Amino acid sequence: MTIRDVLSDADERTNVQDADASLMRAARLHKKFEPLTIDLVPRPSPRASDVLVQVKACGIVPNVVNVLNYSLESVVSLPPLPAIFGLDAAGVVAAKGELVHGVEVGDRVYVNPIRYCGSCRYCRMGQHAGCEYSTLNGYFGMGSKALQMFQDYPYGGYAEYMTAPQYSLVKLPENVSFETAARWGYLGTAYAALRRASVDMSSTVLINGVSGTLGVGGVLFALALGVPKILGVGRDIELLERVKAIDPHRIHVHSTNSRISVAEWVRSHTDGCGADVVLDALPTGAPAEAFLAALDALGKCGRHVNCSGVLECVPINVPKYTVSSQTLIGSCWFTTAQGQEMAELAASGRVNLDVFENRGYALEDINTALAEVNERKGGFSNFVVLPDERRSK
Repeated sequence: MTIRDVLSDADERTNVQDADASLMRAARLHKKFEPLTIDLVPRPSPRASDVLVQVKACGIVPNVVNVLNYSLESVVSLPPLPAIFGLDAAGVVAAKGELVHGVEVGDRVYVNPIRYCGSCRYCRMGQHAGCEYSTLNGYFGMGSKALQMFQDYPYGGYAEYMTAPQYSLVKLPENVSFETAARWGYLGTAYAALRRASVDMSSTVLINGVSGTLGVGGVLFALALGVPKILGVGRDIELLERVKAIDPHRIHVHSTNSRISVAEWVRSHTDGCGADVVLDALPTGAPAEAFLAALDALGKCGRHVNCSGVLECVPINVPKYTVSSQTLIGSCWFTTAQGQEMAELAASGRVNLDVFENRGYALEDINTALAEVNERKGGFSNFVVLPDERRSK
């Protein structure tokens, strides 16, 4: 049974009106394969080092349906039910604990969902993905002790309010709307991958899956980082042309439906050298063949950075990348510091985020949003839940 199959049943269960200021509305999953329901739950209070954020927008990422269906349960850990999901929340600080400094009530913020212990050797090195407690709040856990983080921070962004640690806050400039900030997770994933690959003004970057949710963000921040040539690979010709239109002089695109291989096309644009950097931004469930096609286009001494959703094992030609001095890099999520760098790039005008088409839904319409998320126009569509809004009568 899919979310769309049970949508009408969910509608009958979402006519909830809060009559008590100590309560809030939240979309909760009570059972696998069932729709989310709008429940009244206690409004949380921030602990000493936490803040309370009034959620203004929360993103609906394409992969969230897989998470809600628990189809990734063998790969990651998921919160105990009932659970409030919601990965990318942006809003206003409504209250703060007594140990929170440098953040004020009323500040506009994005809440980075990554949670970690802060004490282990990985956290001390700033490598939070290695922490045993590493968790994407409102989404899934990556570390073996993620359950503790779900217990400490049980509120995702599909609610009117959520608590968050001070270390998670990115302060937003006025020229970044809450709807756009609700895209920060996928934008940040691409940005962090580019930084890990050390792209700069001398890099030729191939983005695999360029017209998707990760790919478009990779284009925007590669341009902001001064990359002179971006080679984009995808399937849909219309979407590829939209990507090229962002900067026709620096962006070149290629459809995988072409008879010309990705590697052959890339070498035709790089004097036979291949790409300096390959950013793999394929969607969840993409085949290994698509991954390997881009890897084959990597030049000598190049860097391949993967933040894609390829789940199957990929055979690697070890002698080839050894002799060619190539580097293979895995990149998972981004730090709050990197999220703030992105905000500064937006504030200065170096990155243009106007390409996104925001599509907002009231909290009561979240099941409709989940059913429609696959109708997006590639990476240009930005689906968001707006908890402040009420369903129109």
